[in-house]
Amino acid sequence: MELFANNKAQLEVGVDEAGRGCLAGPVVAAAAILPKDFILEGLDDSKKLTERQRETFEIQIKEKALAYGIGFAWPDEIDQINILNASFLAMHRALEEISLSFDFIAVDGNRFKPYKDILHGCFIKGDAKFLSIAAASVLAKTARDRYMVELSKDYPNYLWQQNKGYPTQKHRELIGLHGSCQMHRKSFRLLKQL
Repeated sequence: MELFANNKAQLEVGVDEAGRGCLAGPVVAAAAILPKDFILEGLDDSKKLTERQRETFEIQIKEKALAYGIGFAWPDEIDQINILNASFLAMHRALEEISLSFDFIAVDGNRFKPYKDILHGCFIKGDAKFLSIAAASVLAKTARDRYMVELSKDYPNYLWQQNKGYPTQKHRELIGLHGSCQMHRKSFRLLKQL
């Protein structure tokens, strides 16, 4: 895996999101600027890592990164502007948290809404190709998972501490049993069609 997507940039920020396919909770994005001498053995796309690995890497990324930011877009925003635009909104909010000025944004995926007038590049499976995006991937996933575990205390009926809001069969069964709540995305198909 390469460190940066654009080696000509002075400061590259990697950006990724977590929770696009969930039925409940926010979509969460992270942005991370890594130093040019950054090394973290085993860092990869967060989906390929165990929960314990992600939590260990999260601590190391936060210690070593030059800067990082986390951004949330909420279920009502997802319902109003759709999940793609909400993902862009979360990414922009994560970028707003970065205190350093960067000159290139490396985005996981194939689409992005330009941020200010800063050059960006979209990279399919970028979180498995570039450490700058992989770091953001881990930060987004750990932040979202932690939020959903906390949220499950207020909404115990849906077992979010286990399913994190993803569309598991059990989660759908619990929505069928208890109905949806304000943290569910009403624009998503919450129940499978019979």
